[in-house]
Amino acid sequence: MLNYLWALMIIIGTGIGVITGNIEQVSTITISSAKEAVSLCVVMLGVMSLWMGIMQIAKASGIIESLTKLLRPLIRLLFPDIPQDHVVNEYIASNIIANILGLGWAATPMGLKAMEELRLLNKNRETASCDMCTFLIVNISSLQLIPVNVIAYRSEFGSINPAEILGAGLVATAISTVAGILFSIVARRLCNNK
Repeated sequence: MLNYLWALMIIIGTGIGVITGNIEQVSTITISSAKEAVSLCVVMLGVMSLWMGIMQIAKASGIIESLTKLLRPLIRLLFPDIPQDHVVNEYIASNIIANILGLGWAATPMGLKAMEELRLLNKNRETASCDMCTFLIVNISSLQLIPVNVIAYRSEFGSINPAEILGAGLVATAISTVAGILFSIVARRLCNNK
């Protein structure tokens, strides 16, 4: 569906450029935008490589394991149906840690592994379990101490102080995370009462 939407927007934009006699501007902007996209990808690749390396060092040095132990009470609260020593707990903790550090791309592989393990634990394969829904909500709301991606975007596009959004980002993601957790707890209780 998105492919059709993008194709439609390209056709409409090009058509308007032809009708208004601005096809040269459409061509110039297209090439300029492609250049900016490649430049942004290179910057983001560098930023993500740095943080992925830091995550690997943290994992090898035992920091991730220590943080996982710190997160166990929260994970038990949010995911009471998961066995305490199941590997999915580590995947969930790693995903939460990466999201807190603002590493959405680094969080994705662990999130996919966690969701796969949650699917295997799910008795009804046709319907998402409460744990799967809770994980999705927590992952989407994701508290972020350092929004690395947004800071990198702001830096790439010439912001004088790219990190000035730290406070606002922390408040916004804290509110969304608390709201997501409260929603998950209430939804689980309503689901279990049926």
